[in-house]
Amino acid sequence: MRQDMLTSILTDLNGTSADIEASGIISTDGLMMASVLTPGLDEDRVGAMSAAMLSLGDRTAKELARGELEQVLIKGDKGYVLMIYAGAEAVLTVIAKPNTKLGLVFLDVKRASQQIENLI
Repeated sequence: MRQDMLTSILTDLNGTSADIEASGIISTDGLMMASVLTPGLDEDRVGAMSAAMLSLGDRTAKELARGELEQVLIKGDKGYVLMIYAGAEAVLTVIAKPNTKLGLVFLDVKRASQQIENLI
């Protein structure tokens, strides 16, 4: 039941912007809780990579006195990966196209992360 509700939040998120290609909710230890991924993306790999990047981001923010980590943004020539906490135990990972309007994606992702936090 809860997984269906999480998947519904992701489906809505992916539907709000044509620039969002895939999304997933991952526990902070790297286990996929719910996802709406494109074919060819492996859930386990996305989960593990998200957990690794968040761990590194947390450590970097602390070591460089930047405070608590809010998000990780990776930009490649084929698009973006955005990770944002959805409560203390989960992370929302979004994969977006290269010509994405980041401001709108940040807004939608923030709203979805709050919905996820309230549900978990």
